[in-house]
Amino acid sequence: MREISPAVNMSAEEFLLIAPEHKDKVSLIRSQKAAGKRHRPSTNLIDQSTLFDAAFRAALLDRVAGFVDENLFGRSEMCQQFALLLARALQFKGLNAQAIPGEAIYFAGGSKVFSWEHAWVRIGAEVVDGNVDSLFENPVVPKSVNCQPYWGPIAAVPSDRKLRPRQSSSVAADPDVNSVWWPELEAWLIGETP
Repeated sequence: MREISPAVNMSAEEFLLIAPEHKDKVSLIRSQKAAGKRHRPSTNLIDQSTLFDAAFRAALLDRVAGFVDENLFGRSEMCQQFALLLARALQFKGLNAQAIPGEAIYFAGGSKVFSWEHAWVRIGAEVVDGNVDSLFENPVVPKSVNCQPYWGPIAAVPSDRKLRPRQSSSVAADPDVNSVWWPELEAWLIGETP
Protein backbone atom coordinates (compact mmCIF):
# COMPACT_ATOMS: atom_id res chain seq x y z
CA MET A 1 0.00 0.00 0.00
CA ARG A 2 1.47 3.32 -1.10
CA GLU A 3 1.47 6.13 1.48
CA ILE A 4 2.18 9.77 0.89
CA SER A 5 3.87 11.56 3.77
CA PRO A 6 2.48 14.92 4.88
CA ALA A 7 6.08 16.18 5.14
CA VAL A 8 8.31 16.86 2.15
CA ASN A 9 11.48 14.74 2.02
CA MET A 10 10.30 12.48 4.83
CA SER A 11 8.67 9.06 4.61
CA ALA A 12 5.41 8.31 6.41
CA GLU A 13 7.28 6.24 9.00
CA GLU A 14 9.84 8.99 9.57
CA PHE A 15 7.01 11.47 10.07
CA LEU A 16 5.37 9.23 12.68
CA LEU A 17 8.67 9.03 14.58
CA ILE A 18 8.59 12.79 15.13
CA ALA A 19 4.80 12.91 15.64
CA PRO A 20 3.93 9.76 17.63
CA GLU A 21 0.70 11.33 18.94
CA HIS A 22 -0.86 10.55 15.53
CA LYS A 23 -0.13 6.80 15.55
CA ASP A 24 -3.63 5.73 16.68
CA LYS A 25 -5.36 7.76 13.98
CA VAL A 26 -2.96 6.47 11.34
CA SER A 27 -3.43 2.87 12.53
CA LEU A 28 -7.21 3.19 12.12
CA ILE A 29 -6.88 4.68 8.63
CA ARG A 30 -4.35 2.02 7.61
CA SER A 31 -6.62 -0.80 8.79
CA GLN A 32 -9.57 0.71 6.87
CA LYS A 33 -7.42 0.98 3.75
CA ALA A 34 -6.23 -2.63 4.07
CA ALA A 35 -9.83 -3.82 4.47
CA GLY A 36 -11.09 -1.69 1.56
CA LYS A 37 -13.42 0.21 3.89
CA ARG A 38 -12.48 3.82 3.24
CA HIS A 39 -15.19 6.36 2.43
CA ARG A 40 -15.92 7.03 -1.22
CA PRO A 41 -17.72 10.11 -2.60
CA SER A 42 -20.12 8.04 -4.73
CA THR A 43 -21.73 6.57 -1.61
CA ASN A 44 -23.66 9.78 -0.79
CA LEU A 45 -23.13 11.83 -3.95
CA ILE A 46 -25.74 14.46 -4.71
CA ASP A 47 -25.51 14.15 -8.48
CA GLN A 48 -27.33 16.70 -10.61
CA SER A 49 -24.80 16.92 -13.43
CA THR A 50 -25.46 16.62 -17.15
CA LEU A 51 -21.82 15.90 -18.00
CA PHE A 52 -20.95 12.36 -19.07
CA ASP A 53 -23.10 9.73 -17.36
CA ALA A 54 -23.78 9.05 -13.70
CA ALA A 55 -21.73 5.85 -13.57
CA PHE A 56 -18.66 7.58 -15.00
CA ARG A 57 -19.01 10.57 -12.65
CA ALA A 58 -19.22 8.28 -9.63
CA ALA A 59 -16.30 6.13 -10.79
CA LEU A 60 -14.14 9.18 -11.50
CA LEU A 61 -14.81 10.74 -8.09
CA ASP A 62 -14.02 7.44 -6.36
CA ARG A 63 -10.83 6.98 -8.37
CA VAL A 64 -9.62 10.49 -7.50
CA ALA A 65 -10.56 9.94 -3.85
CA GLY A 66 -8.62 6.67 -3.80
CA PHE A 67 -5.45 8.38 -4.97
CA VAL A 68 -5.74 11.37 -2.64
CA ASP A 69 -6.58 9.05 0.26
CA GLU A 70 -3.02 7.68 -0.02
CA ASN A 71 -2.05 10.60 2.21
CA LEU A 72 -0.96 9.23 5.60
CA PHE A 73 -3.95 10.92 7.28
CA GLY A 74 -6.46 10.16 4.54
CA ARG A 75 -8.04 12.86 2.44
CA SER A 76 -9.76 15.10 4.99
CA GLU A 77 -7.15 17.85 4.44
CA MET A 78 -6.55 17.11 0.78
CA CYS A 79 -9.22 19.20 -0.95
CA GLN A 80 -6.69 21.11 -3.05
CA GLN A 81 -5.07 17.93 -4.34
CA PHE A 82 -8.52 16.39 -4.94
CA ALA A 83 -9.61 19.46 -6.93
CA LEU A 84 -6.38 19.63 -8.94
CA LEU A 85 -6.49 15.95 -9.87
CA LEU A 86 -10.19 15.99 -10.75
CA ALA A 87 -9.82 19.17 -12.83
CA ARG A 88 -6.92 17.65 -14.72
CA ALA A 89 -8.96 14.52 -15.46
CA LEU A 90 -11.89 16.59 -16.73
CA GLN A 91 -9.54 18.69 -18.88
CA PHE A 92 -8.14 15.46 -20.32
CA LYS A 93 -11.75 14.55 -21.25
CA GLY A 94 -12.08 17.85 -23.11
CA LEU A 95 -13.84 20.03 -20.55
CA ASN A 96 -12.80 23.51 -19.42
CA ALA A 97 -12.45 22.55 -15.74
CA GLN A 98 -10.62 24.58 -13.12
CA ALA A 99 -9.61 23.90 -9.54
CA ILE A 100 -10.98 26.84 -7.56
CA PRO A 101 -9.56 27.93 -4.18
CA GLY A 102 -11.65 29.83 -1.70
CA GLU A 103 -13.58 29.74 1.53
CA ALA A 104 -16.13 27.07 2.34
CA ILE A 105 -18.73 28.08 4.90
CA TYR A 106 -20.75 25.27 6.48
CA PHE A 107 -24.19 25.54 8.05
CA ALA A 108 -26.24 23.34 10.37
CA GLY A 109 -29.84 24.16 11.23
CA GLY A 110 -29.51 27.38 9.22
CA SER A 111 -26.61 28.70 11.32
CA LYS A 112 -22.97 29.03 10.33
CA VAL A 113 -20.91 26.45 12.23
CA PHE A 114 -17.52 26.44 10.50
CA SER A 115 -15.47 27.92 7.67
CA TRP A 116 -12.04 27.24 6.24
CA GLU A 117 -9.88 27.36 3.13
CA HIS A 118 -11.16 24.83 0.63
CA ALA A 119 -10.96 23.94 -3.06
CA TRP A 120 -13.50 22.60 -5.55
CA VAL A 121 -13.83 22.22 -9.33
CA ARG A 122 -15.75 24.48 -11.65
CA ILE A 123 -16.83 23.38 -15.12
CA GLY A 124 -18.85 26.15 -16.78
CA ALA A 125 -22.14 26.39 -14.87
CA GLU A 126 -21.40 23.26 -12.82
CA VAL A 127 -19.40 22.75 -9.64
CA VAL A 128 -17.93 19.63 -8.07
CA ASP A 129 -17.43 19.69 -4.30
CA GLY A 130 -16.32 16.09 -4.09
CA ASN A 131 -14.07 15.75 -1.04
CA VAL A 132 -16.45 16.86 1.72
CA ASP A 133 -17.51 13.35 2.75
CA SER A 134 -14.17 12.96 4.55
CA LEU A 135 -14.39 16.12 6.68
CA PHE A 136 -15.55 14.19 9.74
CA GLU A 137 -12.02 12.73 10.03
CA ASN A 138 -10.44 16.15 10.45
CA PRO A 139 -10.16 17.04 14.15
CA VAL A 140 -10.68 20.78 13.55
CA VAL A 141 -14.03 20.30 11.79
CA PRO A 142 -17.04 20.32 14.15
CA LYS A 143 -19.14 17.15 14.22
CA SER A 144 -22.16 19.25 13.18
CA VAL A 145 -20.61 19.63 9.69
CA ASN A 146 -22.17 16.79 7.72
CA CYS A 147 -22.03 17.49 3.98
CA GLN A 148 -22.45 15.12 1.08
CA PRO A 149 -20.36 15.39 -2.06
CA TYR A 150 -22.07 17.45 -4.77
CA TRP A 151 -21.76 17.58 -8.57
CA GLY A 152 -24.20 19.81 -10.38
CA PRO A 153 -25.30 23.36 -11.18
CA ILE A 154 -23.69 26.14 -9.17
CA ALA A 155 -27.15 27.57 -8.58
CA ALA A 156 -28.24 24.35 -6.84
CA VAL A 157 -25.34 23.90 -4.38
CA PRO A 158 -26.87 22.42 -1.19
CA SER A 159 -27.83 24.96 1.48
CA ASP A 160 -25.50 23.29 4.03
CA ARG A 161 -22.51 25.07 2.44
CA LYS A 162 -21.50 28.22 0.64
CA LEU A 163 -18.45 28.24 -1.63
CA ARG A 164 -16.75 31.62 -1.99
CA PRO A 165 -13.95 31.68 -4.56
CA ARG A 166 -10.89 33.83 -3.98
CA GLN A 167 -10.60 36.44 -6.68
CA SER A 168 -7.62 36.24 -9.07
CA SER A 169 -6.24 33.11 -7.46
CA SER A 170 -5.49 29.55 -8.42
CA VAL A 171 -4.67 26.35 -6.59
CA ALA A 172 -0.90 25.84 -6.44
CA ALA A 173 0.56 22.91 -8.34
CA ASP A 174 1.24 19.81 -6.26
CA PRO A 175 4.09 17.34 -6.94
CA ASP A 176 2.08 14.29 -5.82
CA VAL A 177 -0.78 15.21 -8.17
CA ASN A 178 1.56 15.74 -11.12
CA SER A 179 4.16 13.04 -10.60
CA VAL A 180 2.50 10.29 -8.58
CA TRP A 181 -1.26 10.24 -9.20
CA TRP A 182 -1.83 11.83 -12.60
CA PRO A 183 0.06 9.24 -14.70
CA GLU A 184 -2.01 6.44 -13.15
CA LEU A 185 -5.28 8.34 -13.43
CA GLU A 186 -4.52 9.20 -17.06
CA ALA A 187 -3.98 5.50 -17.84
CA TRP A 188 -7.32 4.68 -16.17
CA LEU A 189 -9.10 7.43 -18.15
CA ILE A 190 -7.73 6.12 -21.42
CA GLY A 191 -9.36 2.77 -20.64
CA GLU A 192 -12.71 4.30 -19.55
CA THR A 193 -15.42 5.41 -21.94
CA PRO A 194 -18.15 7.54 -20.36
